[in-house]
Amino acid sequence: MMSLTSMRIAILVFPGSNCDRDMMVAIERLTGRRPSLVWHKESSLDPIDLAIIPGGFSFGDYLRCGALAARAPVIDAVLDHAARGGAIMGVCNGFQVLLETGLLPGVLLQNAGLKYICRNVTVDVCDTIDSPFTQNLETGTRLTMPVAHNEGNYFVGEDKLARLNDNGQIAFRYTDGSAHGPANPNGSSLNIAGIVSANGRVMGMMPHPERAISPELGGSDGATLLQGCLEALAS
Repeated sequence: MMSLTSMRIAILVFPGSNCDRDMMVAIERLTGRRPSLVWHKESSLDPIDLAIIPGGFSFGDYLRCGALAARAPVIDAVLDHAARGGAIMGVCNGFQVLLETGLLPGVLLQNAGLKYICRNVTVDVCDTIDSPFTQNLETGTRLTMPVAHNEGNYFVGEDKLARLNDNGQIAFRYTDGSAHGPANPNGSSLNIAGIVSANGRVMGMMPHPERAISPELGGSDGATLLQGCLEALAS
């Protein structure tokens, strides 16, 4: 088992990213080691234990959210990392990028209310396949974290949606418990807030755990989620 301070973590940075430094601070706070910030024009990645694609508005969300970022030079290195079984986390815009690469199935449509949403939501941890992103979180645990998106309405065809559900690939679902608005903020199918790949090594989610790492930020449930992921990857 490696120590958290020896973990090698890379955070990808695109023009328009705005959560890369938030994620860097969160990871450094939890591991004691500052992760690398990797510019989108890089064509390779140093050996890493986790790649993180943060939130923001990569390339201004032109064309489609995440579409241009998914074609950046660094993504070839991310795909190679995934092919070797490497762990990848995408948050908000990072989730959108992962869908555009095909590492995760489905699309994120405009919110059902056709409005940008920025508030806290509550999610349930689901009973998933073996995945480092959920294995240290008890099924049914409720986590409150912020969302901030205009396109978070997860959609996939009925057959693929049924397979996600049956295979245990739904990691997080929006649930009651928030006094800030409807439990499902965006109309996402089956209240999906996050999913994992078939091998459990790639995870995308809309809520921002890096924005909920201390009581001073309104809550620390995001730290609970990230800590669980990091400890699972280190074990």
